[in-house]
Amino acid sequence: MTVIGIHHIQIACPAGTEDLLRHFYGVVCGMPEIPKPPALAARGGVWFAAGEQQLHCGVENGFAPALKAHPCLATDDVDGLAAAIAGVGGEVRWDNAIPGVRRFHTDDPVGNRVEFQLVRGPKLDFIV
Repeated sequence: MTVIGIHHIQIACPAGTEDLLRHFYGVVCGMPEIPKPPALAARGGVWFAAGEQQLHCGVENGFAPALKAHPCLATDDVDGLAAAIAGVGGEVRWDNAIPGVRRFHTDDPVGNRVEFQLVRGPKLDFIV
C-alpha cells in the first residue's frame, strides 16, 4: 500500500462567491470547471481541473482566507498567467527564494493565497 499522488486540493470560500471563483480560476487562469455530483452541488462551491488533478473550492461557514497555506498550481506559461492576473487587478508577488524556480503568489478573489509555478513536460519536471 502506498500513496501514488494527489487527486485534489480543497480550499475554502464563502457562500455565494462561486461566480467570482469561476471567473478567476476558469476564465483568467484557464482551468476547466468540473461539474459537481448533484448531492455535493447542493452544498455550493465549485470544482476545477488542474491537469489530472483537481482544485475544489468548498463553502465554509465562518470563512477566513488561507494566508499561508496554499495550493501551488503548475503552469507552462508563468509570465502569461501573471500578466492575465495583473490585467484583472490581481497582485502578482514574484518569489525567487528557490534558485532556478520561476514562481509567484497571488490571492484569489476571496483572499486565499495561491502559488503558480513554471514547469515543463507531462511529468511536470521543474525548470532549473
